[in-house]
Amino acid sequence: MMRSLFSAISGLRNHMSYMDVVGNNIANVNTTAFKSSRVTFQDILSQNISGAGGPIEGGRGGTNPDQIGLGMTLGGIDNLMMQGSIQSTGKLTDFAIQGDGFFVVSDGEREFYTRDGAFDVGVDGTLVNPANGLRVMGWVADAGGEIDMDGNVEPVSIPFGTRIDAVSTGEIQLQGNLNAATLDEGIVSTTLTVYDALGNAHTVRLELEKQADNQWQVQAYMGEDGDGNPIAVGGTHDIEFADGSDPDVPAGHLIDGDTMELTLTDLVGGADDLTFDIDFTRIRQYAASSQLNVARNDGLPSGALVSFAVSQTGEIAGIYSNGAHRTIGQLAMAGFTNPAGLERQGENLWSPSANSGDAMIGRPGEDGRGIVNTGTLESSNVDLAEQFTNMITAQRGFQSNSRVITATDTMLQDLVNIIR
Repeated sequence: MMRSLFSAISGLRNHMSYMDVVGNNIANVNTTAFKSSRVTFQDILSQNISGAGGPIEGGRGGTNPDQIGLGMTLGGIDNLMMQGSIQSTGKLTDFAIQGDGFFVVSDGEREFYTRDGAFDVGVDGTLVNPANGLRVMGWVADAGGEIDMDGNVEPVSIPFGTRIDAVSTGEIQLQGNLNAATLDEGIVSTTLTVYDALGNAHTVRLELEKQADNQWQVQAYMGEDGDGNPIAVGGTHDIEFADGSDPDVPAGHLIDGDTMELTLTDLVGGADDLTFDIDFTRIRQYAASSQLNVARNDGLPSGALVSFAVSQTGEIAGIYSNGAHRTIGQLAMAGFTNPAGLERQGENLWSPSANSGDAMIGRPGEDGRGIVNTGTLESSNVDLAEQFTNMITAQRGFQSNSRVITATDTMLQDLVNIIR
C-alpha cells in the first residue's frame, strides 16, 4: 500500500515539471525564434512479486512475471527545432533563417549561436544584436571585394560613410535604333557622361549622320568655342549595317565600325587625359524611330556607402551614393549534426553540448544550412492549441495522482481503525 503513495508522489513531482515546461512554452509564445520544449515520461523500476516460468513439456504452460511498478520519472525534455513562421518587419537589419542553421554571434571571447536575427548597426559600424551587444560574425571582404572564407570568422562591419575611389571611364556601350528610313544627311544625336580619374564628370555629345543607305558617320563634340560652335573631339568614325543580302547576317545588324576610340584632353579639374571606347555593337538599324541610350558605363565618380543589401546566401553588398554595388562582407551560418542537443544559454542563445556536435560554419544555403531572408524575423514555434491541451493533460495527471494519495490515506486510516 505504501508503494502507491510513493508512485503517486513521483507522479505529482513530474507532472509539476510537465506544467513548468508548458508554462515556459506559453510564456515564450511571442519570443523571436523561440524553440518550444516537449516532456516525455518513463516508468521506473518495478518490484518483482514472482518471476516468469517457462512451459513444461507435456505438462503446464508458462507463467508471466508478476511486477508492481514503483512510479514514473522524466524521460527527457526535448528541444523542438521546427521552423517558426516568417514575419515581415521591413527593417533592413532584421534577418530570418529559412531552414536549418544558426547565426554566429560573439562577445569577443566566446561564440554563441542564435536564430534571433533582430540585428542593428552599432556605433562602431559592426552588425550587433542591440539587446545584448553581441556582434554578428562572418567574413569581411578585402578592398577588391574578395572574401576568404577559409579564414577565421570576425565581426561583420557595415562602415556607413566610407568612400570608394572614382573609376575613370574605359568603355561606354550604346544600345538602341537608328531609323533606316532617315534620308541622307539625317542626324541623330545623344549625350554621354564620362568620368576622369579624379571622378570629374564630362559631357560628350555624339552626332550620327547618315551618309548613304546603311552607312552612318559618327562625330564627337565637347564644349564650345568662343563663337558658340561645338568643338569636335577626334576624327570621324564610320559604321555600317547589313542590308540583308548576306543570309548569315540579319538585316539591320552592325557589320563594320564596332568600336570608336576617343581621347579627351585639357580636362577641367586637372585630371590626366582620358581615353575610352564607345561600343556600337548593340545598335540596330530598322525602320523605326531613332533612339539611343547608354547600356553600360564602367566609369564612376567617388561615392560613400549609404546602404546595403544581403542576399539569401548571406553576401553583403554595399550600396554607394554613386550607384556602385560592391561586396563588403559575408554572413556566417553554423549547422549542427544534432541541433536538438544544443544547450539554452538565455537571451535566445545556444551553445554546443557533448551531444550536439561541433559547429559546422560556412555560407548560408550550402551543406544543409538554410537561407537568409532580410526584412523579416522568425516567430516562436510554440503551438498554443497544443500547449493548452498539454496544460489540461498536466493538470489532470497531477489531480489524478493526488487522488491516489487521498485514496491510499483513506485505506491506511481504515487499517488503523481495525483495532478499535
